[in-house]
This record gives sequence, structure tokens and C-alpha cells, in this order.
Amino acid sequence: MEFIGAMFLVLVIALTGNPFAIGITLMVMVYMGGHISGAHYNPAVTLAVWIRGKLKSDKIFGYMLSQVLGGFIAALIAYVLVGRSFVPSPAIGVVAWKAILVEILFTFALCSVVLAVATSKELKGNHIYGLAIGFTLMVGAFAGGNISGGAYNPAVALGPMIFKAFLGHQNWNNLAIYLIGPFAGAILAALAFRYLNPKEN
Repeated sequence: MEFIGAMFLVLVIALTGNPFAIGITLMVMVYMGGHISGAHYNPAVTLAVWIRGKLKSDKIFGYMLSQVLGGFIAALIAYVLVGRSFVPSPAIGVVAWKAILVEILFTFALCSVVLAVATSKELKGNHIYGLAIGFTLMVGAFAGGNISGGAYNPAVALGPMIFKAFLGHQNWNNLAIYLIGPFAGAILAALAFRYLNPKEN
């Protein structure tokens, strides 16, 4: 399930780059797979859910590997369909620390919403979780996409980067942005959730 959801998410990003399409894709994939895997589709979300205490340690690697593999296959499909490879990148002239900051902020928002609507005891059994999660990613794509590239998800960068490396012309310079930013945002979101919701611990 994590492979399928991540694959469709990255594929839509690669083919359209449209924030509406990206947010809606995540929303419907969350509704499709939430009852099966929790519908993370994002290593940063997986990390946040694990810190939150809602994912067993022995499942982390499998989740993240499936998500990155989904991103890899999405990049392959996009290449077959449109004849060009996809890799997220910051806007021209944006220095790395600004891109990382954007990735931290909106990954923090995304993971905070996931933890609140999908793992909180107070909201257990709600039907808004997919809508809230999808709209959060849509907002992040609109607000920060033209600065950092708007990945907020290491699989969105790493999967396509690995595929592009197979083509023989991948530049890994931006990888740190899409690892440091999202993982830092995830850690901060999980710690903030635990602090703000002591009854949930």
C-alpha cells in the first residue's frame, strides 16, 4: 500500500506539478490506504508516526523502502510517458538554507496534521483525515513550491534521483535539502505533538 500510494503521488507531481492535483491525489490515496497501512506515503511522516509511538520499530525500514521504491517507479513511468526525467529542485537563486527552512516548515505542518487527525484519540474514527492531509500538502505546494521545490517528502526526491542516476546524469547536490528539511520537520512535529497532547502519550 505504501508503494502504491507513494507511486501515484510522485507520478502526479512529476507529470503536472499542479498543487491542486497533488493535494487531491494525496487525499484520495489516504482514503484508499489509510485502513491498510496508515497511508504515510512519505518517510518523514513515517518517522513522525514512529516518534509518536504509533508505528513499531521493525516496520520503519519496510515503510520507507516501499515509499522510495514507489518514487523510483513513478519517475520511470513519467520518463516513459513524457520522455524526460523528474527531480525536484529549489528555484534558481534560492540558497540551500532557505530551501531547507521551507521544507522544515511545511513538513512540520503536514506531519502535525497527520498526527492530529490520523493518530489522535480525540479524533478517532473521523472522516476528515484525508481531506485535511491533502489540503495541507496543497497549501505547502502553493506556498513553498516556488522556493524549495515543495517536496516535503524524501521519497519525492530520492526515488527520482536514484532513477536519474540510472540514466547516468544525476546531480546529488540537492539531496541534503530533501532529507534534512523533511526529517527535521517530522521530528519537530512529533515532539510538538507529544508536548501539546500529554494525554495522548
